[in-house]
Amino acid sequence: MELEIYWTDFAKAELKKNFKYLKENASLRVAKNETEKIVSETKRLKKQPEIGQVEEMLIDRKQEFRYLVHQTYKIIYWINIEKNQIEIVDVFDTQQYPIKIKRSK
Repeated sequence: MELEIYWTDFAKAELKKNFKYLKENASLRVAKNETEKIVSETKRLKKQPEIGQVEEMLIDRKQEFRYLVHQTYKIIYWINIEKNQIEIVDVFDTQQYPIKIKRSK
């Protein structure tokens, strides 16, 4: 059975921030293209939820957070077996200070 993909409010807000940044610093076309690619990347998780590596910076959390990489972005998620879903919790630009990843909820 396929798992559903669920985006948390925090992850959606981070995706919007990235979109806005790309729109202002590159172009609307680039912003749309990258956002679509990030969202598309998460769809792979429906059938292969454990393809992402464990996120070592978040190892102290209750859930086991994993990530996929797209360009310079880490797509942080965890597998919520109880709800039969993959929860996307953050879209983190790896060009930021790495310890900042701990800000995700």
